[in-house]
Amino acid sequence: MGTESKRQQRFAGVIQEDLAALFHRDGNSWAPGAFITVTKVRVTPDLAIARIYLSFLNTKTAKDDLKQIQNRTSEIRYKLGVRIKNQVRIVPELEFFLDDTNEYVEHMDKLFEKISKEPRQPD
Repeated sequence: MGTESKRQQRFAGVIQEDLAALFHRDGNSWAPGAFITVTKVRVTPDLAIARIYLSFLNTKTAKDDLKQIQNRTSEIRYKLGVRIKNQVRIVPELEFFLDDTNEYVEHMDKLFEKISKEPRQPD
């Protein structure tokens, strides 16, 4: 995917901000006990599709929580539309993805820790 235009970035920012507020308010009913963060929003050039990356904290079932949110995409899209109707012409289709950056960072930290504990071999 190429670089995003200013228009795409601005539109993605509006969506990210309003979705964050929605998840803060209603997220507990969609994924009980989880703290949901909207980490990134990517919008297609025609602004018809928004790909939303979510991070889940305080939960061991992030994939199941993501499935719950994916099952409620139309409800979330409707609520987003109510919030942004005066700022946009169309409410984009929403696609939710799991942002596993934190898990990747933890995995890499463990690998580096393991490497640093191994004895060095003489040259």
